[in-house]
Amino acid sequence: MIFDINVWVVLVAGLSAVIIGFVWYAPMVFGTAWMRTIGLTPESMEGSKKTIPMMAFTGFVSAVVLAWVMAHFAIVWGAITLGSALELGFWVWLGFMVPALLAPVLWERKSITYFAINAGYWLVTALVIATIVTLWS
Repeated sequence: MIFDINVWVVLVAGLSAVIIGFVWYAPMVFGTAWMRTIGLTPESMEGSKKTIPMMAFTGFVSAVVLAWVMAHFAIVWGAITLGSALELGFWVWLGFMVPALLAPVLWERKSITYFAINAGYWLVTALVIATIVTLWS
């Protein structure tokens, strides 16, 4: 089955995930708390400044893949309204992302705060991506 997916919409949806991430993980939002949960300090992050562009690009590419898949799901789901887009985003988050995000809490002894911050980011991101690919396609 081949779907006609608007590549520009997928790219914008992918970019939205990067923008949300920059805001979500900013020190004034959840960045400081997130760093504390994984044992990082601003000083320890200094050495990784050179890799931030590559990390952002890799995050963008993975978000584009998510948006591409979400666009296909939106077509199969029959999402055409804001409500159906938000419903799609929520179920994708709950069914695919939450179980994957729980693994570090269960097996790597990450805190529930770590889970909540990351799960919140992915919930907002899934809702925004689902909305973009549904309403703008």
